[in-house]
Amino acid sequence: MGKRKTPGLNTSSMADISFLLLTFFLLTSSINTDQGIARRLPPPLPPNQDKPPEVRERNIFIVKINSKDRLLFNGEIGNVRDLKDRAKEFLGNPQNKETLPEKEDVYIEEFHSTYPVSKGIISLQNDRGTSYDMYLQVQNELTAAINEMRNDLAKDKFGKGYADIKNEQRDAIDKAIPIAISEAEPKNVEGK
Repeated sequence: MGKRKTPGLNTSSMADISFLLLTFFLLTSSINTDQGIARRLPPPLPPNQDKPPEVRERNIFIVKINSKDRLLFNGEIGNVRDLKDRAKEFLGNPQNKETLPEKEDVYIEEFHSTYPVSKGIISLQNDRGTSYDMYLQVQNELTAAINEMRNDLAKDKFGKGYADIKNEQRDAIDKAIPIAISEAEPKNVEGK
């Protein structure tokens, strides 16, 4: 008696099915992407200048995040929900208070006049133990403050929101309300 052969399976269509399933899952699933923050770095110092210019204390709004994700605004305990309004008040200085930043009149061609540009800088300092989530929340609030200020100015000057105006007009708004956020290297930040 001879050995019996086991019948083979026809697997020629398995490759096609596998390819279709792979394609289906790639197209229908969402792939997590890294979150990032769009920031323009300051220009390098000129070769003949060793250190950056001095900034007056009234022109700095210090935001500290400690390792327990608690915030301090200029030494006062704060909440992330209040940060946007505090940043807008600081940068805008609507009542020209002596304790808030100075303003410098800058001629902006698209406005056909001068505009009082704030010299305010927001200094963000975080602890090495700060959570990435809290860091992003703080960045989002600071960005939202600047975006709202730019949107309001665009409506006032051009009758449209910041997203709806021309590029030249956006450049003018950006000159009037620059992003002035300074970030220090993470360290151990004290705070309760």
